Amino acid sequence: MYISTKEIQIYYADTDMMGVIYHANYAKWLELGRSQLIEDLGYNYLDMEKAGYYAPVYNLNITYKKSIKFGDKAFVKTWVEENTGLKTIYGYHIVNGDGDVCVEGSTTHIIVTKDSFRPIQFKKAFPEWFQKYEEIKKK
Repeated sequence: MYISTKEIQIYYADTDMMGVIYHANYAKWLELGRSQLIEDLGYNYLDMEKAGYYAPVYNLNITYKKSIKFGDKAFVKTWVEENTGLKTIYGYHIVNGDGDVCVEGSTTHIIVTKDSFRPIQFKKAFPEWFQKYEEIKKK
């Protein structure tokens, strides 16, 4: 299983009045992790869009385990949890500088055509990309 790691730049503006990272920022960080994984593999969303497709979020799950504060180090670790051909589930851990898992999450994505938003099988639209996910996904 391949796991991509991306360091997250934490800004003071990312915190809430309690001094911890505002919860909605974690969804953005998952996107950064997913984009990094895709880039690590030699693909990108822009090529997908140029080919006439989108990969919208179908489902999002986040579990907060430990606070991250301004001044802390944070890294998002991303992997392919499941890849069925119709949907892809990405798994995530956001860890602090000590390696503690602070957030666990997953996002489910489907591929849709740009013009109609109708679902299409990932393995049909992007067979090489799909196969790469098969090679690196969690076993």
